[in-house]
This record gives sequence, C-alpha cells and structure tokens, in this order.
Amino acid sequence: MTALLRARGLTRRYHVPKTSPFERQTFTTALDDADLDVRQGSSVGIIGESGSGKSTLVRLLLALDTPTSGTVEFDGRPVDGRERARSLHWLRRETGIVFQDPYASLDPRMSVGRIIGEPLWALGIDGDRRARVREVLGDVGLESDMAERFPHEFSGGQRQRIALARAIVHRPRLLVGDEPLSALDVTVRAQILALLADLRARDGLTLVMVSHDIGVVQNLCDEVVVMKDGRIVEEGPTEKVLLQPQVSYTRRLLASIPTIGPDER
Repeated sequence: MTALLRARGLTRRYHVPKTSPFERQTFTTALDDADLDVRQGSSVGIIGESGSGKSTLVRLLLALDTPTSGTVEFDGRPVDGRERARSLHWLRRETGIVFQDPYASLDPRMSVGRIIGEPLWALGIDGDRRARVREVLGDVGLESDMAERFPHEFSGGQRQRIALARAIVHRPRLLVGDEPLSALDVTVRAQILALLADLRARDGLTLVMVSHDIGVVQNLCDEVVVMKDGRIVEEGPTEKVLLQPQVSYTRRLLASIPTIGPDER
C-alpha cells in the first residue's frame, strides 16, 4: 500500500551555544538519518526514552521544524518546513495534532467554541462552522452547549477532548498525538483511547502516536517504531515488536516502561 506519509534520511542538528568567541562551533544531533513510512489508514506508535528524538521526528513530519537534511512527503507532495505559513495551508488542512498538556495548548481567554473552530477560520474552510463545532463536540463526548464555556471550567480529561476536537474539526486525514495521554489518569486515558479507536474506525483516520506507555501503543497501534539517541532502531507490526523484540534496547525498554494492565483497560 502506498505511504500517505514518507520520510527519508531525516536529520536534525542544533548548534551548541559557544562559551567563548574562540571556541569551535559544535552541534548536537536530535534526529539522525530517519526513514519512516506511514500507510493510509494505519496507526503507528513511536516509543523510546526521553530525548530519543520522538518529538523531533513528529515536528519535522508536520513541518513545525526544518530538517538539517532529508525529505518528507505527504501523499507524494514534498513537505518543506521553510515555506511560509500560508504556503503550508494544504498540509495543515490534511493533518491535526494533539499535544501532551491539554491546558497549555488551549488559550484560556478563548471560549471552547472559538478554540475548536479556529482551524476552520484559519484554513478558510467553508460551510456552517458553528454547526461543525457542535457536531465535533458530540463526537468527542461533550455537550454542544459547552462551546460557550472556557478551558478552566473543565477537568483534564475534558480539556484533552477539547484539544482532540480542535485537531479533527477540519476532517484531517492524519492525526498526530505527541504524548496526548500522559497527563491523564488511567480511567480517563482508557476513555480517550476508546474515543480515538472509534474515530479511526468511523473516519478512516491515519494515526501517528508518540507515547511512553506501551499499553497505549498495544491497544491503538498496528505498527510500532522504536527510537534511541535520535535513531530508529527497530520497527514492525506492534504484536511482533512487543512480543518478540529483536534488539536489546527494545527488550530493556519494554522491561522498564509501565503498562496498562488488563484490569485497567
């Protein structure tokens, strides 16, 4: 099956600040020569320790940062993080992202309706935008009259549902989550997992999910990518990688990361 999202040779290096004018310029490598294919309709989990390059990879895939080298294509079209924001409207229309901290990602001065509807106005999407906001609130399990309220009036789980509603309001083909469940308790996490699975089945969403929780990946993802020190060290079908890891790092990672047990799902 043709890849919806394809990355080849992605590398991201950052300058290390000099401590004196005579010091040679040095670099730190956050991502090193990464290749990734994400098939239409699939769900890919990206796991690894903190600092392994997971978030850097996601930012490059969505043109939120510019690679030092390498290429990204979405549905065969080149993605260039150096383009102006307006030139990337086509990519923003096709993608949505949910971040780790639901409260930090929501403007406390804006009503929930304005927050969710913002992509519709920003991307110039026609139609009854207010009706679409009410519709997507229902999709994520919230009442339509909540559109008039503000983020501080909601629980953490409800705020993450609001963030998810904003990410899917424009009907993207690809949804990316960067640790979207780590700030939630186990019960709410299970609810959001079920919601994501339902949306994927109903709308044919393609998912890329960054998570330190193996339980999240096991429940939601068809494929898994394992990262260490900015490199992809193992990848493949989720069941195969989690049950029969081929590299020692993956085995250590699986032994050390907390999982959602059967009684918590």
